[in-house]
Amino acid sequence: MLKIYHNPRCRKSREGLAILEASGKDFEIVKYLDEPLSVASLTEIINLLKISPIDLVRKNEKIWKENFKGKTLSDSEIIKAMVENPKLIERPIVIHNQKAVIGRPPENITSIL
Repeated sequence: MLKIYHNPRCRKSREGLAILEASGKDFEIVKYLDEPLSVASLTEIINLLKISPIDLVRKNEKIWKENFKGKTLSDSEIIKAMVENPKLIERPIVIHNQKAVIGRPPENITSIL
C-alpha cells in the first residue's frame, strides 16, 4: 500500500500529496502530528529509508535547538525524541512496496511510484 506521512501545514508535504493524487494510485494519508508514531513504526520507517535516525531530524526546529542540539545522543534517544516531538520528523515521507523516500524535494516521490 502506498502511504504518505503528511503534515498539512507544510508546503513540501502538500506538494508531495499533490504528486500522489496526480499519480492516480490509491494511497493512505497518515497525519503523524495527529496520530503519533510508535518507536517501532518510526524505526521501521528509518530502516526503509536506509538512513540514520539523525538524518530524519528537522534540525532547525525550535524544539531541537532548545533541547537536543549539541548533545551526544544514541540512535534510540534520537528516535525517542522524534516520537515524543513529531514536529522533528522530516516530511513528507512516502512508502511504497517496502521502499521509502523523504519528499524533499517533492520530486523524490516519483522515484518509488
